[in-house]
Amino acid sequence: MRVVFDTNIFISTLVIPGSIAEKAILKILVGHDQLVISKAIINEVLQVLARKFSRDRENLSRVAVWLSDIGVLVRPKRKIHDLEDEPDNRMLECAVEGNAEAIVTGDKRMLELGRFQNISIISLREYLDLKE
Repeated sequence: MRVVFDTNIFISTLVIPGSIAEKAILKILVGHDQLVISKAIINEVLQVLARKFSRDRENLSRVAVWLSDIGVLVRPKRKIHDLEDEPDNRMLECAVEGNAEAIVTGDKRMLELGRFQNISIISLREYLDLKE
């Protein structure tokens, strides 16, 4: 399955060792699913790490390379403005451009959508409960 992960999944994985989010990343690393990611999502992860967790440039560079390496990088051509929160729109753009089947998020407003076009919007728990 092709999936887009919300920023919070990457942050939890990088900041909280042993977090449940690590299990989602492991599904990607072992090849059960394919991560779809965009520069906008990578940039948001880097901004949060720098602003909230005081990560230095070298650490941020390593994270950027790692995120690019574990996922398929897409460059959305179409801007979406359906949601109030602009970073959420970037996830929708990435999912549409990358033909993702699901967006995995903890964002309540996104989860309330349930679907966007033909893309499921599911929680981390739902994603981890899916059969491999």
